[in-house]
Amino acid sequence: MSAIDLEAIAEARQRLRDKYLNRAAERPQSTARGIHHMAVLSSDVERTIQFYQGILEFPLTDIFENRDYRGSNHFFFDIGNGNALAFFDFPGLDLGDYREVLGGLHHVALSTEPAQWERIKTKLDREGIDYRQIGRSIYFRDPDGTRLELIPEPLGEMNGSRVV
Repeated sequence: MSAIDLEAIAEARQRLRDKYLNRAAERPQSTARGIHHMAVLSSDVERTIQFYQGILEFPLTDIFENRDYRGSNHFFFDIGNGNALAFFDFPGLDLGDYREVLGGLHHVALSTEPAQWERIKTKLDREGIDYRQIGRSIYFRDPDGTRLELIPEPLGEMNGSRVV
């Protein structure tokens, strides 16, 4: 692996900021209303429900047949503010284990209130779920390997600064 030129990367980042980043007052409103749902795969529907509803405390809001694949479930969890985390199982397709790939999903970052963050961290400890804490973020994997981050910062903030 070649050495990384941090100075060149910082200069390129600043060039992009100067060229594309408008001050908040000058930014147009987004055409999106929010994330309707983000869909990932589940190899075991009940285990996924137990993890997301039981441990992370995201209420299951619906489960029905996937319109794109007969016999497959499409199910949703409320992750706050009208946003949903959705799952598909694809019985009979043998999709194999989750793998992170360059250009694929890296992680899903979910904002929680600090007291909820503490409570869920305690549950992760009690359940023996490995996690890595970096600053105020906890990184861990769901039962199928999808990487999650719990962060006790308000929506639209990162490291105490507004990003949205």
